[in-house]
Amino acid sequence: MERVKKNDTVRVISGKDAGKEGRVVQVYRSRERVMVEGVNRITKHQRQRATRTGAREGGLIHEEAPIHLSNVMPICPKCGRPTRTGSRVVEGKRARVCKRPDCGSEF
Repeated sequence: MERVKKNDTVRVISGKDAGKEGRVVQVYRSRERVMVEGVNRITKHQRQRATRTGAREGGLIHEEAPIHLSNVMPICPKCGRPTRTGSRVVEGKRARVCKRPDCGSEF
């Protein structure tokens, strides 16, 4: 079962953006990376080019880059704290559960 899925809220636990929270935009399973909204922003130097309409675009572009899966921790929707996840079978389907001793809710 996946620890982090698309649209989960996660907290960055290590690296330059440690402590920041954001929503998972995309998950790259094969590369073990996730794209988190507002985290790991990079600056790209875009060359000016002519588009079909004749406008020229270029300059500095700020965008998010993927971050390694081990550097994020999902936030439980019920208790609102970062948590490890477990799995439990509910009505024939596996569901992720909060591993905090005082919570244990599904998400």
